[in-house]
Amino acid sequence: MSRKDENVIKNPIIAADASAQALAQYCPDLGNWASSWCFEQSDLVHGQRIVNFLKPFLLHLLNQRLSAKTLRKHRDNLWMLGGAVIRRRQENSTLRRMAVESATFALLEEDGGPLIWPRISQSEQDSFDATCRKLYQFLTGTKSPEK
Repeated sequence: MSRKDENVIKNPIIAADASAQALAQYCPDLGNWASSWCFEQSDLVHGQRIVNFLKPFLLHLLNQRLSAKTLRKHRDNLWMLGGAVIRRRQENSTLRRMAVESATFALLEEDGGPLIWPRISQSEQDSFDATCRKLYQFLTGTKSPEK
């Protein structure tokens, strides 16, 4: 194998390791998210699929070089979204029949996310909606409208 080929193989591994380390620092409890959302044992598998669905967006947020406070808000809001998806799947047979990735996307809108219950404060809902808008834009490849 030539030296050039060796570098091509090693660079993606290094980048993946760096991303994994950054994500572990940003979300040290990411491995526990799925179990924190469980209503019943079957929710664990669905919760893990939600975590895997959200990981690219979490990495995207890290790459934007946002402030630590903003990153924490987005992280916490994404955790809340995962819990809302699991809860809504329990309550709604249509969502239950959908893949969790599709169910998650179905709960997002260009204007934000689902209303959180039990009710959170308006400022918390606004923050949650801002994160959901960013996720929606990330998933659809759209940009936020100019204000």
